[in-house]
Amino acid sequence: MRHDYDVIAVGAGHAGCEAACAAARLGSHTLLITIDMNKIAQMSCNPAVGGIAKGQIVREIDAMGGQMGIVTDRCSIQFRMLNRSKGPAMWSPRSQSDRQQFIIEWRKVLENTPNLYLWQDSVDEFVIEGGVVKGVKTALGMTFNARAVILTAGTFLNGLMHVGQVQTPGGRVSEPPARGITEQLAALGFKVGRMKTGTPPRLDERTIDFSQCIKQEGEHDFHHFSFLPGVTSNLAQRPCWIVHTNEQVHEILRKGLPQSPLYNGQITSIGPRYCPSIETKIVTFADKTSHQLFIEPEGETTHEMYLNGFSSSLPWEVQFEALRQIPALRNVHAYRPGYAIEYDFFDPTQLTHTLESKLVKNLFLAGQVNGTTGYEEAAGQGLIAGINAHQNVTGGEPFTLARNEAYIGVLIDDLVTCGVDEPYRMFTSRAEHRILLRQDDADMRLTERSYQLGLATSERYELMRSKRDQIDRLTDFCRNYTVKTALINPTLEANGMQPLTQGQRLHDLLLRPQLSMAILAEALPELQAQIDKLEAERRDEIIEATEISIKYRGYIERETLIADRVARLDNVTLKGKFDYSQIHQISTEARQKLQAIDPETVGQASRIPGVSPSDINILLVLLGR
Repeated sequence: MRHDYDVIAVGAGHAGCEAACAAARLGSHTLLITIDMNKIAQMSCNPAVGGIAKGQIVREIDAMGGQMGIVTDRCSIQFRMLNRSKGPAMWSPRSQSDRQQFIIEWRKVLENTPNLYLWQDSVDEFVIEGGVVKGVKTALGMTFNARAVILTAGTFLNGLMHVGQVQTPGGRVSEPPARGITEQLAALGFKVGRMKTGTPPRLDERTIDFSQCIKQEGEHDFHHFSFLPGVTSNLAQRPCWIVHTNEQVHEILRKGLPQSPLYNGQITSIGPRYCPSIETKIVTFADKTSHQLFIEPEGETTHEMYLNGFSSSLPWEVQFEALRQIPALRNVHAYRPGYAIEYDFFDPTQLTHTLESKLVKNLFLAGQVNGTTGYEEAAGQGLIAGINAHQNVTGGEPFTLARNEAYIGVLIDDLVTCGVDEPYRMFTSRAEHRILLRQDDADMRLTERSYQLGLATSERYELMRSKRDQIDRLTDFCRNYTVKTALINPTLEANGMQPLTQGQRLHDLLLRPQLSMAILAEALPELQAQIDKLEAERRDEIIEATEISIKYRGYIERETLIADRVARLDNVTLKGKFDYSQIHQISTEARQKLQAIDPETVGQASRIPGVSPSDINILLVLLGR
């Protein structure tokens, strides 16, 4: 039995799995400790990966050699690209997944990753000497030594579940909480808070009247999560269904509010603003007469269905009475009620951009322990924490992502710079440079950086280079090829557009929103010949990426200039230069915030709430002196 490791990851949720894989694949001997090896990467709530901005994070994880995208593609039972009616900066992939198969696939990945070992146990205490973490102690009395430790405990730290007045200790239904870690870190000066999340009832599809539902099929085009070709699902595809609440449902829920832990004082912690419970919805949006709910399959063959949008901690009797007022659910049987869960988290402003703690060296935190919500946000943090734990162990340079490089960079910068006052969820609106952070170009942005680090494989790197070369060749052809009026005018007129009076470059024609590469290829044999030269398996992906780069080139170039200008402040080092308490030229609030966060750069300082542009100008003047 090995007791000495380079890196230990505590918790095998989405953050822990990505962290352990990244560290091990980079060469660190890594141990992943989990309470239950049969629930590795468990989808505790919604059995789906991706969504608005979250899908972009998964593509970034995959572009860097992470595993979430591959596992998701193998377990998909429905795929959709959300926000298609908007510009490509907003397109967000989402995949309904088979919950059990997801666990199986992740376990295959972990058990077949060199340098990675698993241990089923609960960590009760960190071994910390001289302000440096040295290992962990477990409930079974084991001590494992490590040069770096990553805490990814999810909702398990002093977890407490609520169904009405019934309270059950646990990090997830039927799973015990983790105790001891919060108390130890709090004693060392870590700021601790409590957050709340929830989950809806699970229903038996055999008792649902689907004739009263709106069917929502998936899409079957070339889109998926992983940039690697050939990573696909062999599972049967399944539809989702839409139903709506009504006034009768709301009336029953309103009557039950005095019994709701959220409204009778039983729960005092902070819940997620953007994924509220059904009881919060009827209070916050009292004027709404109905709310949309999604009935989603939990797997390829199971009858268990997830009722998305009906998260609740009300007594089970109230939940089921309300559900049966929905026509499709008149006779529904439930597998279990919804419940809320409270858990501990740590103020993420006490972390650096590598996700290493400022208080204990070589201790990293990732996932919901940092105040985030969502599998994707957790996995993105886990990947960065795993990379940097390895870098610390081997003496490598810190690996961070800027806000104009990745949504993961936006996520981590928001956490360590601004902190959280509610569970953090990623949105496209949080990224000021989102036209540069599209889901289609994550490999172009990140694969080379990861390859240089040693995480992305040479196969992945060469695939990216080949794709980039093919996009460049097709783009050059469009720039240089002049379309003759006789060839294209019939197509223009057929699509309701004015015919050309003289020849025009293909590149300029493509700028018209009504035209696409596919439409033009039908009229232009030379364009079709260029398309036929593209790699067959990735042809549609290359065509889409080329179209986006042509149609949005002006926006992309303008945003790149703005991002480069802003990035200059991120190249001006600030850490260790000042005792902010002595700078009386800046506001009191700015002094307090800067002293507490101790930003790495002027750019980070400028994003701290309460630090004004005039405060930044004063710092720049003092730096100049």
